[in-house]
Amino acid sequence: MSEMNRNEALIGSAAFFVVAPFMVAGVIPWMITHWRFGEGASAGVSIAGGVIIALAAAVLIECFVRFALKGAGTPAPLAPTKTLVVSGAYAFVRNPMYVAVTSLIFGQALLFASAALIAYAITIAFAFMVFVIYFEEPRLTHDFPDEYPVYSANVPRWRPRFTPWRP
Repeated sequence: MSEMNRNEALIGSAAFFVVAPFMVAGVIPWMITHWRFGEGASAGVSIAGGVIIALAAAVLIECFVRFALKGAGTPAPLAPTKTLVVSGAYAFVRNPMYVAVTSLIFGQALLFASAALIAYAITIAFAFMVFVIYFEEPRLTHDFPDEYPVYSANVPRWRPRFTPWRP
């Protein structure tokens, strides 16, 4: 991949990051909670939520960078990767970005003791599931007919493996 393509992929990934996960896991949760602790918030649960947020954010950022550098594309459906990304977090779970975004919302639900964010996280998880099953997996099967079936047979859709898959 030339340097220009890499830069375009990084810029496109950064733009999509602001449009999608930042809105879904940042702006909308803020609109729901205004990031205020709810009644019944406990220190232990809030700390667990903070840990989940930190881990999920790290996974999400790693995935966005990996898509640009290894996949020669972006997570955006309009500018997908040129190669199937199966390393990094993708060696453990097929949909680490969706798992990370849902975990960011769930972590905030714990941090701020917000039942509304739990309901929102469940709604987002359902939307991701429908999108993955009915749009993304058929597209990946079409775009990568030799690689994707092997990958999907070895790496779970939502629950991470304990050890990384090595093709």
